Amino acid sequence: MAVEHTFSIIKPDATKRNLTGAINAVIEKAGLRIVAQKRIHMTRKQAETFYAVHKERPFFGELVDFMISEPVVVQVLEGENAVSHYRDVMGATNPANAAEGTIRKLFALSIGENSSHGSDSVENAKIEIAQFFSGNEIVG
Repeated sequence: MAVEHTFSIIKPDATKRNLTGAINAVIEKAGLRIVAQKRIHMTRKQAETFYAVHKERPFFGELVDFMISEPVVVQVLEGENAVSHYRDVMGATNPANAAEGTIRKLFALSIGENSSHGSDSVENAKIEIAQFFSGNEIVG
């Protein structure tokens, strides 16, 4: 088992409802360490860059608008197989299909307002982390 870093965003629907602490508790209970964290108001340019992979999709504009609508909490999580482990902790994108006890089952409002984002690969985690954190901000 490899210790990895993954990237997490606590999305606007969750920060608006003051759920940062509750979501952090689920993350930590699952055995992941929060080694970097900051609350930011994402700019349109940051959101467009972050979600550039979806640029041609019909929901791109709506997604960007949502992500800049309220502050978000960006995080670096550390743990054994952190990328896949955090995806399990988040649960299915559709909260109706998410397992009990997962972040999305507990807190998501809908498929779009699903409270959290997590990297889908180690490679993407490195790219996503670099968009929001410098190396000296990650303290294990």
